[in-house]
Amino acid sequence: MRLLLVEDDNHVAAALVAVLGRHGFAVRHARTGEEAIERLRAETFDAVLLDLGLPDADGFEVCGRIRRLAPVPVIMVTARADVRSRIHGLNLGADDYVVKPYDMGELLARIHAVSRRSAGEGPGETAPRRADAEQTLHAGPVTVEPATRTVSVEGNPVTLTRKEFDLLALLARRPGVVFRREQIISEVWHTSWEGTSRTLEVHVASLRSKLRRPELVETVRGVGYRLVIPAAGP
Repeated sequence: MRLLLVEDDNHVAAALVAVLGRHGFAVRHARTGEEAIERLRAETFDAVLLDLGLPDADGFEVCGRIRRLAPVPVIMVTARADVRSRIHGLNLGADDYVVKPYDMGELLARIHAVSRRSAGEGPGETAPRRADAEQTLHAGPVTVEPATRTVSVEGNPVTLTRKEFDLLALLARRPGVVFRREQIISEVWHTSWEGTSRTLEVHVASLRSKLRRPELVETVRGVGYRLVIPAAGP
């Protein structure tokens, strides 16, 4: 997921970019409102994290410009906690409003939530992405049907829990690609990595058992997991 972070404090931005990067996000940083607008004209993003205290323009004004320019979801991130500011931001078209200091897990969950809500809404990239998400996924002997949330291995149906299905579907979207543990936790559990590592390991073990092909879900030591496509026979 590609994020545009609009934040004038370089120290705050650097820390946030590092954390979001560990959770699998590709982050671009803009220090001013004008720089943010220029980046949105040149690139496509899945969400914008917008600080209100910018040096060249009020964040509310920038939000209005972003909304007129692109259908990208906007999350205002600010120290302004009063209800009036929240209402004003939402009325201008912001999709969500997060008050500093915030919990990182909450911010990640809000990013995913606004991204899901925006899927299929408006012109541009969002509608095709939603259609892609519903397409059947094939990875070697594994077939995943997102629309019906069903799975089969070599034609044999496999019954999975909701989180097991979400985990397999994530891996099946990019077979052979390693997904970092932090990214999987963020995408499937919508929370931060801390305290959730054991949960992921348990779900991977259960998934391997139910697929009856444990070698399909490979552990990449020190990094994460990937769905393996077996080599074709001679």
